[in-house]
Amino acid sequence: MAKVRVYELARDLGHESKDVLTRAQELGIDVKTASSGLDEDAATLVRMSYEESDTATADAAAETVDEVAEEPVEAETAPEPEAATETPDEDDAEEKVLLVEPGITVHELARMVKIRTADIVKTLMFMGEMVPGGGEIPHHAIEPLGRELGWELLVAESDDEPEDEGRSRHIIEFEDDPSSLEPRPPVVTVMGHVDHGKTQLLDTIRHANVIEGEAGRITQHIGAYQVTHNGSKVTFIDTPGHEAFTALRARGADVTDIAIIVVAADDSVMPQTVEAINHAKAAEVPIIVAINKMDLEAANPQAVRAALTQHEIVVESLGGETPAIEISALQGTNIEDLLEMISLVAEVEELTANPKAPAIGTVIEAQLEVGRGPVATVIVQRGTLKKGDALVAGPVAGRVRAMFDDAGEQITKAGPSSPVVIMGWDEVPTAGDMFEVVNNERTARKKAQAKIDEIRAQELTVPTGTDRLGHLIEQLRTQDHSELRLIVKTDTHGSLEAIKDSVAKISREDGYVTIVHAAVGGITTNDISLAEASGAIVYGFNARPDASARAAAKEAAIDIRTFSIIYELLDDVEALLVGELTPEEVENFLGVAEVRQVFRAPRLGAVAGSYVTEGSINRNARARLVRDGVVVYDGTIVSLRRFKDDVQTVATGYECGIGLANFRDIKEGDTIESYVVREVART
Repeated sequence: MAKVRVYELARDLGHESKDVLTRAQELGIDVKTASSGLDEDAATLVRMSYEESDTATADAAAETVDEVAEEPVEAETAPEPEAATETPDEDDAEEKVLLVEPGITVHELARMVKIRTADIVKTLMFMGEMVPGGGEIPHHAIEPLGRELGWELLVAESDDEPEDEGRSRHIIEFEDDPSSLEPRPPVVTVMGHVDHGKTQLLDTIRHANVIEGEAGRITQHIGAYQVTHNGSKVTFIDTPGHEAFTALRARGADVTDIAIIVVAADDSVMPQTVEAINHAKAAEVPIIVAINKMDLEAANPQAVRAALTQHEIVVESLGGETPAIEISALQGTNIEDLLEMISLVAEVEELTANPKAPAIGTVIEAQLEVGRGPVATVIVQRGTLKKGDALVAGPVAGRVRAMFDDAGEQITKAGPSSPVVIMGWDEVPTAGDMFEVVNNERTARKKAQAKIDEIRAQELTVPTGTDRLGHLIEQLRTQDHSELRLIVKTDTHGSLEAIKDSVAKISREDGYVTIVHAAVGGITTNDISLAEASGAIVYGFNARPDASARAAAKEAAIDIRTFSIIYELLDDVEALLVGELTPEEVENFLGVAEVRQVFRAPRLGAVAGSYVTEGSINRNARARLVRDGVVVYDGTIVSLRRFKDDVQTVATGYECGIGLANFRDIKEGDTIESYVVREVART
């Protein structure tokens, strides 16, 4: 039976989608979003509910107030008929109650309560909230704002998962009638340690699939391609490992159905292998292990299987559930077996999609090409994308002027799980944003502009890592079955094992701690991406973030917590789990200098000839010397000179000589971080 979308029904009835959605929910119909489908009986019921109303309902009155400004004030959300005709005097006491959706904008609220937008903006300013007229009112400010305006504003519960503060996510939710679903090809990502054969495996699979007569044809790299095995198609995302995989997930794009972890049989499990495993587990996708380089004499697949058990990956031959295939990507050995295993896993997963709906998918790669303009590789996740379709991806609109498959051939349509290159974007879209097909280009540009306005509103109040941490603490304090997720980086394996063992013992009733990823070394952008994707807190024990990791953490509002004493780190984890933080010392970052040359001085012993790359270096401030991401010294700066002059501070872009108290083991390439510590009480 054909279904009608809530937004389509709203358009037919001449009402806003959210109003029709609310009406349907009030009638007991199970719908969650404006994209939810209504069967014929449910749609008829909603239509009848509007036809039976001789006068506008409260929600409809909110939509028509601009046209009938002279009518008396009505209580929009009160369900009782008499509420619609109540006078303002009677309304002032207890009847001025309004149910609003999370994310309501200032303009929408102004229209509903019949107060000028500028007045509400001004009220928010007095409350300490900088929100423009088109911006969303922060969730925590809605009820206090209502009291200031003389209304009781009730916030409707949302079925959506709360978004992490930080980078804006352009996610499109959809649901289809089970009867409309058909099997679709799996989407596979290949991950693993550098030089373990990821690229060789992808190349072997791809070239083995090129039919005779096509050999030698130059194919373009589009970030994804599709092969056919025994009549079934498989889509591979051809990205540089887990970094791109997690970057997509961090933006909410769960595109991958199956993850292949490539492990070299002569090298076994390496640090990036562990990262890839943890990223795949965090994404909750099935894992297939490909034990590569079986053609080498030093190959030891049993050692690989044993090493994987240390990371909670138990392969089938050892009694576990994870498939493991021994292959040689170079010689093409057992590639057919690997493809067969992918097909089996996909069959178990029962991957389906509706091929007849308007297309929805995710942008994998995007760039500006000479002669072609903005182009983007997308994977269609639902529906069929056709040439000429109008579409929008986040803040970017477009029309499919031309569409190409992974072989560079121009095509006119693409079904679920198909990777295609699209020409016709107004601008270059962002990898990880989801796209959807809309009725026409005008609608696409309207949706894109709305997203631009939303992004600008968010930029007015940029959240920080502290804000995100406070939000997490509130969740841990109030939610049942709370889970605190951690990413732990340390200076040594001994410290890592000690912390993991101790953290495993920390728990509370209905609350527990999960270590998403743990490794030795400095904190990197990969750690930040994984923290953003999995909602984790980053802990460093004698391990520091580099400049790019600090920038990524600031952009994503990720809190990095560093310690040099294990029990202080454990106390912090325990305090977080119970939803509170004790008074503590908070570190204020001042600047970073890179050691370019080391000089010897009679009194100081070693002076670091340095170049300030961030912030400023201050004399007598605390300082730590970081080598390969690990802290090797923590003390104070006793000497700071520019040429022959003693100075108090040196800013970014200038060279200086730095002397550290009681420390001489300085090497070229080290970094010196300057900071101050202050004590604050945080609850």
